[in-house]
Amino acid sequence: MIKIRLKRFGKKREVSYRLVAMQSTSRRDGRPLEELGFYNPRTDEIRLDNDAILKRLQQGAQPTETVRRILEKANLLERANPIEQKTGTKAL
Repeated sequence: MIKIRLKRFGKKREVSYRLVAMQSTSRRDGRPLEELGFYNPRTDEIRLDNDAILKRLQQGAQPTETVRRILEKANLLERANPIEQKTGTKAL
C-alpha cells in the first residue's frame, strides 16, 4: 500500500520534513516514489504540491495521522473526497 508520510531531513535540533509518497514497507528515510511537499515545524512553514497530492489520494494513497492534520489545514482532504466529507461515509 502507498502511504503519504513525512521523511525527516536536516541537522540535529533543526529538523524539517518532506511529504512523500512511499510504499508502507519502506523505511522512513528510504527512497520515495514521489516528493509532494515540505513541512518545517519550527517555523510552521508548509509548501504542498496540491495537484500531485490530490492525484495520489484519488489513487488510494493513505496519509499518516500527522500528514492528515497538515492536509486538513490546507483543505486538501475535502477536495479529494467531497462526498465522504458531507455524508460521513466513504464513497464507493
